[in-house]
Formats: sequence, structure tokens, C-alpha cells
Amino acid sequence: MSATPAGLAPGERVPLGRTGLTVSRLGLGLAPIGGMFASVPPEVATATVERAWELGLRLYDTAPVYGYGRSEARAGAALADKPRDAFVLCTKVGRLIEPGGPDTQPLWADPPPGIGPRLDHSYAATHRSVAESLDRLGLDRVDVLHIHDPDLDYPTALGGAYRALDELRRDGAIGAVSLGVNHPAVAARFVREAPAPGPDCVLVAGGCTLLDRSAADDLLPLCADRGIAVMAAGVITPALAAAERAAVRAVCDRHGVPPLAAALQLPLSLPAVTTVLVGARTPEEITESATQLAHPIPEAFWPELTEAVEGGAGR
Repeated sequence: MSATPAGLAPGERVPLGRTGLTVSRLGLGLAPIGGMFASVPPEVATATVERAWELGLRLYDTAPVYGYGRSEARAGAALADKPRDAFVLCTKVGRLIEPGGPDTQPLWADPPPGIGPRLDHSYAATHRSVAESLDRLGLDRVDVLHIHDPDLDYPTALGGAYRALDELRRDGAIGAVSLGVNHPAVAARFVREAPAPGPDCVLVAGGCTLLDRSAADDLLPLCADRGIAVMAAGVITPALAAAERAAVRAVCDRHGVPPLAAALQLPLSLPAVTTVLVGARTPEEITESATQLAHPIPEAFWPELTEAVEGGAGR
């Protein structure tokens, strides 16, 4: 693995693969301001987005299912006074938010009453989802549309959602087609099977972490070969085996590297990874992430960490 530079500027602008869009090295994931695990007052949600903007972040990622539309509405309101060409906004398709939607999720605190998500990756639902997202956001366009969790109905996601988004891309209505996945193998399969030109981006949650680099086994080389940009999310993994946690902590302590700095910077050393997305529910949380991304890390740290982790995992 090649080493990351000695600290990275959170607001550094880089090309998002072949899309023609540029994004910041650090992006803000907006699930927390939708009430993930705990409610967030609207003024704190706005302040969090404002603080990300002050820090130079120009990539924002939301989804209809985040708080059942609440995240999109709050994101759009917070970004409404920003120059539209100065940032990249991503949302997702695959779940419609509607009265009585049956696919509710217990992780959303105080969701709007009477509505819920319904899984639907069909062609018609994808067009409807994009239109409804624009309505909630109150913005003129979405730059990147992720097909959310395509593994939940893979044939429909490939034959319906991808076809609809590819048409919108060809018409210039959206800037890029992407995938939003938790499993690198699902994304690799989709990239190989989608009709040309295929996805422009992949958002992968997990697989690019201190203890799990499984995305590098197949997905990342495939994306690098095809010019597909990868957004790494879920890079902070609290549920680690005790022995592995100890191995990581020992290497971090020897080099004076905060574990959060290592977790945020590691993905950007991997093939095709363009940007790291982190969630935040307060201005202080996104400030801390930006600070840690910029923390200097000596080159000798990375091979030692790799050796410690692979030894502990028996790989």
C-alpha cells in the first residue's frame, strides 16, 4: 500500500473520476442530521452543514430514507444560499417515502409521523424518486444519484433503476450515476454487468477501513481500471475485535497518530478512492474529522499498521 501524504487538506478539490465534477477530499454524510440514532434539532443540523462549508467541504451526501425525507429537506435548506456550482450534492434512489411505507427502520429517531420508506428499484419509481428528492431539497438539480442497496433487489436495480438513471445522465438532467452499497462484491458485480457506459462512481460503506480492506481485493482495482471514482464511507468501525483494536492502538501510539486520523486517511491511499465521506451531527464533530484528516502521519506508520493488522487477522 502506498502511503498517504503527511496530512490531507479536507477542502482540497479533486476530480470525481470521469464525471467532470470536482469534490473535496472530505465530504459530509447527512444521515445524522436526519436523526440517525438520535434526534438533531434543526438549528444544529443547519449549523453542522454551515461548519462543513466553512471548512471547505464541497461534497454532501443524503438519501430519501435518511429520516424519511428529513435529511434531504434540511440539506436543501442549509445549502440554498450557496452558489450551486460550488458544491456536489448526492442523493439516492431505491426507496420511496410515502404514507404507510412498510419498510421502516428503527435507527431513525422521531421520524415524521404516518410515512415510511417502501423499497422500489423499478424504472418508474426511480423517476418518481428523483422528482420527489428535488422537491424536498428545493434545489434545481442533484449531481450524483446513487442506486441505494441494489443487492436488495438486484435484477430490478440493474434493469430498472440503472436504466432510468442512465437516461437522465444522457439527457444531462444528472451529472453522474453511482451505486450506494455496503458490500464491495455487490458493487463489483454491478459494475461488470451494467450496460455501457456503466456507473461513474461507487459509494462503498466499509471495505476501506483500518481492519477491513476487502474493497481492495476486487472492487477498487476494477474501478481504477475503468476510471470509476470511489467514495469511501463507514471508515470508522467501532465494533472491532479486542485483539485487533489493541494492535491498531499500539501502532498508533508508537507513531503518535490518533486512530481517527489513520481511519480517515487510509482510504485515500487506496486505488480509485477519491474522497472520504463522514457523518456528523454537530459542528464540533465535522471540525474534529477535518482536523484529523489533516493530521501528519509518518510514512513508516502505514506498513507497520498493515503488518500488525494482517498478523492479527491471520490474513
